[in-house]
Amino acid sequence: MNKKRKGLPAHMRTTLLFGLAVGCLGFSAVGSTRAALTYYSETYSAQIDVQSIGVTLMENGEKTGFRDYTHADNEWSEETGNLLANTLPEGEEWQPGMVYREELTVHNSGTIEEYVRIKLYKYWLDEDGNKMPELSPSLIDLHLTGGHWIIDENVTTAKVSEGDTRDGERIVAYYDSVLAPGEDTDLFADTIAIDGSIADKVTENTVTDVNGWTTVTTVYAYDGATFILEAEVDAVQTHNAADAIRSAWGVEVSVADDGTLRLEQ
Repeated sequence: MNKKRKGLPAHMRTTLLFGLAVGCLGFSAVGSTRAALTYYSETYSAQIDVQSIGVTLMENGEKTGFRDYTHADNEWSEETGNLLANTLPEGEEWQPGMVYREELTVHNSGTIEEYVRIKLYKYWLDEDGNKMPELSPSLIDLHLTGGHWIIDENVTTAKVSEGDTRDGERIVAYYDSVLAPGEDTDLFADTIAIDGSIADKVTENTVTDVNGWTTVTTVYAYDGATFILEAEVDAVQTHNAADAIRSAWGVEVSVADDGTLRLEQ
């Protein structure tokens, strides 16, 4: 899908949103695959001239989707894919307790230096597409690597490390270094697993009929459940970075002489 836009504001922010519904947990049916790309209007309007900015989400070394701007013709080029589509070995189904490779990085697919942000969401849906609050997002264990990625503690609600008691859906992180054209960030995540304890989330329903016969039915909480992992990637130019980031992302940052970014919490 291509999108043309004239009079592009100069901070040149580009955003990707990927969504995937994955099923097949235990006795559940395979969920449908969904992907979406959303467009965010830019607000920063310093009068400068840039060539092009681009951002690509990489998963296990493969391009999952991208959004690039070409200055010559004021054109956005974008493509979106499915997270986790190639995570499982061929012929296998998701198994609670198994750890799978899920290496996520961000690639600068533009021609100018940039700062990047990633936002992740994880949650559960039932067969009708309704959220399942009885299944914790922390059961979707995406292992984060740390490194040059700074977690925004003000808005992150999900578990990000061992011992973290947060149980929400959202993780927001910023790469603290300038990303040059053609370069990749350090790994943001490296593995994913569905916590094996999900198999213990069962209830038993006991019914006694008029003849005195008792029937006990075991119900698995995750039967028919679908887990969702979404990733959203943004990029902002490095020129007047603090002002551009404040306008585009709504956060206060400081930038060191060597370009290192720091969140002002």
